[in-house]
Amino acid sequence: MIRNDMIATDLKKKDFFYELPPELIAQTPSEIRDMSRLLVCDRRTGALEHRRFRDIREYLKPGDVLVINDSKVIPARLYGKKEDSGIDMEVVLLRQHELDTWEVLTRPGRRAKPGTVIIFGDGILRAEVLEVIEGGNRILRFDYDHKETLYAILDKIGNMPLPPYITEKLDDATRYQTVYAREEGSAAAPTAGLHFTEELLSEIREMGIEIAPVMLHVGLGTFRPVKEDNIRDHIMHSEFFTVTEESAEKINRAKQNGGRVIAVGTTSCRVLESASTDDGIVHPMAADTGIFIYPGYTFKAVDALITNFHLPESTLVMLVSAFASKEIVLNAYEEAIKEKYHFFSFGDACFFH
Repeated sequence: MIRNDMIATDLKKKDFFYELPPELIAQTPSEIRDMSRLLVCDRRTGALEHRRFRDIREYLKPGDVLVINDSKVIPARLYGKKEDSGIDMEVVLLRQHELDTWEVLTRPGRRAKPGTVIIFGDGILRAEVLEVIEGGNRILRFDYDHKETLYAILDKIGNMPLPPYITEKLDDATRYQTVYAREEGSAAAPTAGLHFTEELLSEIREMGIEIAPVMLHVGLGTFRPVKEDNIRDHIMHSEFFTVTEESAEKINRAKQNGGRVIAVGTTSCRVLESASTDDGIVHPMAADTGIFIYPGYTFKAVDALITNFHLPESTLVMLVSAFASKEIVLNAYEEAIKEKYHFFSFGDACFFH
């Protein structure tokens, strides 16, 4: 569906700005996952309803398919020291290139020149900077005792890579994972899925609704600020995704039988739109995607979207504004602010249908 609320040649970053009181940025997850609030929005009329997340069942119908991202967040933030000087260094793992070679963020970046060696966890993990790549990220090669996997070492010395707007300590690391997280590799959680419990998913299945997992390893590129005035000049970092044959069959069968394809989160949405052809058929594949969805985009596969509230002027609020319209989305956000919903990763949810 093409939205005509914005002229394609005049997509300005400032058009996606809204004022958010800082106290509405959620610092901790909801005490009970599915008791977070849910703002339900008819994307055609803009009509709004205020519910709890577990009420999502009332908006699902037998024959629908719920598409979830089952990527698992790794404790990707490491604190170490330069081997030669003892200077403190921070490293965030973004993307695996080979077995022990990763693309990372480093702070301070100027200290991480090629050849630099960083020591972590009293020496149980070492890393050498191999190169600086476009955008300032580094390629690091890790060295460790291979009696353990790198992931096992990260579990010992790594920290969950919470977004910078979350300043409170997370007491339970499992609350920054979905209950269905499976394949390790994400540097950030697919946060729309944080609202689901095992019980809620079971009830949804019992209603005759299929659940189809896809996988996209979330990199920090998803959250990279848009710096260009004209948003069409923004370049997305690519992220790796997979769609299995089984999930593709579930999605296509639902579509063919008149059911809706409901994406849980912008990551699942981006997978579906990357893996589908113009006829709406989703194809099994393993590939990279740098898809950037903004108003004017024609959706091929997604019929409804469950998502959190996103940062002003972010690529994610632009994606949602393509699915509904900018006016409807910003009006929904204005209502959510008035009703004191909580925003961002640990915040409340929206359902656009």
